[in-house]
Amino acid sequence: MTIKLDVLQIQAFLPHRYPFLLIDRVLECEPGVRLLGLKNVTYNEPYFQGHFPQKPIMPGVLVLEALAQATGLLASETSDELGGMIYYLVGIDKAKFKRPVVPGDQLMLEAVFLKSKRNIWAFDCRAEVDGEFVASAEIRCAAVVY
Repeated sequence: MTIKLDVLQIQAFLPHRYPFLLIDRVLECEPGVRLLGLKNVTYNEPYFQGHFPQKPIMPGVLVLEALAQATGLLASETSDELGGMIYYLVGIDKAKFKRPVVPGDQLMLEAVFLKSKRNIWAFDCRAEVDGEFVASAEIRCAAVVY
C-alpha cells in the first residue's frame, strides 16, 4: 500500500513548523520500506539571507535535516508504537554532498528503512534535484517518550 501525505498531514506526524518543516509533500510511502518526499526550495527561505546573499545555497546541514524528517515520517507510518514519542536524530554516517541546492530547485528526499533495534531506527537516505545526486547519508534516529 502506497501512502501520500500533504503538508497538513505531515504536521500531524512531525513536531517541526515553519521555518523548520523541510518537507512539503510525501509522494510515496510504503511503510517499512521506503518514503519519497519533496521540498520546494524558494528564495523566501530565511537561511538564504545569510547563506549566501550573492549566491544563495541551501546549507548542507538542512539537506540532511530534510532527510532526517523523511525518516521520521517513514518510521511513524511504519510503527504503531511511536504515538506519544518524539523522534530524535542520533547519528549520521557516510554523508556525501555532490552539488548545491539553490532557489527554484525541487529537492526529492528518499529514505529507505534498513533496520530497527529497540528504539533506534536506521535508514539509507538520498537527495536529488532533477534526477541528479545532491547528497546521501545513513541516518539513525531514536524514538523517545516525551
